[in-house]
Amino acid sequence: MLSDDHGPWGMGCAGNPEIRTPNLDRMAERGTRFDSFFCASPVCSPARASLLTGRIPSAHGVHDWIRAGNSNLHGDAPIEYLAGLSATTDVLAANGYACGLSGKWHLGASNLAQKSFSHWLTIQAGAGPFYDPELIHGDGTLSSAQGYISTLFADDALQFMAGQLDRADPFYSSIHFTAPHSPWLDQHPQQIVDSYDDCAFESCPQEPKHPWAIDSNFVISQMFSKRKDVPLDQIPVREYLKGYFAAVTAMDLEIGRIVAWLEERELLESTLVVYLSDNGFNCGHHGIWGKGNTFPMNMYDNSVKVPAIWMQPGRVAAGVVCDELVSGYDVRPTLLDWVGLDDPEAASLPGTSFGPLLAGEPAAGREAVVVFDEYGPVRMVRSKTWKYVHRYPYGPHELFDLEEDPDERRNLYGEAGCEQVVEPLKARLDEWFV
Repeated sequence: MLSDDHGPWGMGCAGNPEIRTPNLDRMAERGTRFDSFFCASPVCSPARASLLTGRIPSAHGVHDWIRAGNSNLHGDAPIEYLAGLSATTDVLAANGYACGLSGKWHLGASNLAQKSFSHWLTIQAGAGPFYDPELIHGDGTLSSAQGYISTLFADDALQFMAGQLDRADPFYSSIHFTAPHSPWLDQHPQQIVDSYDDCAFESCPQEPKHPWAIDSNFVISQMFSKRKDVPLDQIPVREYLKGYFAAVTAMDLEIGRIVAWLEERELLESTLVVYLSDNGFNCGHHGIWGKGNTFPMNMYDNSVKVPAIWMQPGRVAAGVVCDELVSGYDVRPTLLDWVGLDDPEAASLPGTSFGPLLAGEPAAGREAVVVFDEYGPVRMVRSKTWKYVHRYPYGPHELFDLEEDPDERRNLYGEAGCEQVVEPLKARLDEWFV
C-alpha cells in the first residue's frame, strides 16, 4: 500500500498525538516500523520509479514528476517512461504471481497496463479530485466512477484479491492511494474534516515562509474546491491542515478494511503487508508546504523520509521500531528476497535486502551504511550522524550535524573545519553516482 505525500511525522505511531491513524498504528504494533526509511528522490514520479525498478533516477531516467500523465486520452502522446527496464512485478509475474494495480501510476502511458500487471485500474495524472474521479482500465477505456477515491481503490484491490482465492498461484497487489496529496479543501469526508475542528496542529508549526518555497499545493487545493473565488491569503492555513489530516484518516480506514479482509480469510500470516509513502511532506515545517520540489530543491528529512511499516505475523518482528537507514531502492531486493526469488538483475542494482531487519535479526554489517538521494541537480548523502547536500554546479551546499541539530536548522557548510566532514562524504557521493 503506497500513499502520496505522507510526511513521516503524520502517524500516531510515529509520535503524533493529533492525527488519527489507528489502523496504521495497529500495523506498527504487529509489525516493524522504520524510523529512517528514505525515498530515492523527494518527488512523486522518480520515487515511484525507484520503488518499482530498484534503480536511482540517474539509472531509470525519471527525474521529475510527470505533468500530464501521458495517457493519450486527451491528445497527448503516451510515453512509457519505464520501457526497457524491469520491475519487481516483472520478476514476480515470471514466477507465477498475479499482479494487480489499483491506484495511482504516474509513470506515463496510464492507458496501458505495464510491468506485467494483469489487473490495472488507475487515473490519468498524478493528482485530481477525490470524489467521482475518471478511472482508466487495463484495456485503455475510461470510466466515470461515483464515490471517494480511496474507497474506490480499496474496493478494486479487494475485488482483485478475491479473484485470486481459487488460484493455486500467489498474488501481488499494489494499492496506490492518492491521499494525502492535494487538493485538501472540500475534498474529503466532511465528518472526518469536522472532527479536526478543535485540533491545535502543534505537530505542524507554521514557520515563516522559506525563501525557496512555492505555493502550488494551495493553488491545486483551491482549484478543486468551492472557494475558487476566494483569495488564497484569505483561506486560513488550518483549513488545509484539516483537509490533509482528514485525507490521512480516511485512507487509514481503508487500510484497516484491507487488513481485516485478509485476516477474516486467514491470509494474514501468509501475506506480507507493506505501507509506504512515495516521498515525505512538509506542512509548514521549515516554512515549506510541499516535498522536495522547492526552488532550489530541498533535502530536508521531512521531504526525504517516509512512513514505513512492514507486517506479517509470525515472520516480521512485531512491535519493533527500527532506526537503521534503508531506502526505496532497497525495496525490490527485499521483496524478492522475502519470497525466495532470485533477481536476474541483482548485480546491477544499488540496493540490498533488509529482510534480516524484518526478521528482527541484529543489524550486523550495516555500520557503514549511508543513504543517497537525488533530485534534478541536487545530491544528498546521509549517515546516522551527518547529512551533506550538494547542488550542482554552484550550490548552495549544506552540511548538518544530525546529532546536535536533528531539525536541520544550522548549515555548517563553509564553517571552519567543516571540510574534514565534507570531503569524505563528497567522496562517497562521487563514488556512488559516478
